[in-house]
Amino acid sequence: MTDVSSEFDHAAVLAKCARGEHDALHQLYVHEGAKLLGVVLRIVKDRGMAEDIVHDACLNIWQRAGSFDPDKGSARAWIYSVARHLALNAIRYRNREITFDSNDPTELDQDEHFQHADVADDAFDWQTGQQMDSCLKQLEPERRNCVLHAYVDGLSHAEIAAHTGAPLGTVKAWIKRSLLRLRECMA
Repeated sequence: MTDVSSEFDHAAVLAKCARGEHDALHQLYVHEGAKLLGVVLRIVKDRGMAEDIVHDACLNIWQRAGSFDPDKGSARAWIYSVARHLALNAIRYRNREITFDSNDPTELDQDEHFQHADVADDAFDWQTGQQMDSCLKQLEPERRNCVLHAYVDGLSHAEIAAHTGAPLGTVKAWIKRSLLRLRECMA
């Protein structure tokens, strides 16, 4: 019996997806679906949510296959990064989500989260966001992109290095120095 995983050409399958060959997406799902589910399940810890994320990841991979750049990393790593990012985003959104058990609109008035919401808080958040945007614009573009990849996209330093083509140590130094500059700018 041959080792199927060593024979599977992830880059070729992505190229087929980019050309619109539906069978390629099916091949990818059959070959990687269970492993993708395992990775996502470890992140979100909810099987139903993980299944939805893997489905969304496959659609995302299908739609964005043409953007894969083999010079920036392996096709398999790119596929897993798509699923991982969706899983991390789902956790971020889940942690921000406020749920209510009833359909009673007065429940919002009684919820302490909304009782403490205040126009001054919204203005403070907006001003802080504006200040952060201003501070980010002061960073060199490649350093700013590294910070955004780390804190917005949830990429690891190694993934950022692979994505940008910069050495890992350089990426780490850029992020560290950029965070210091942002802290000084925000103070």
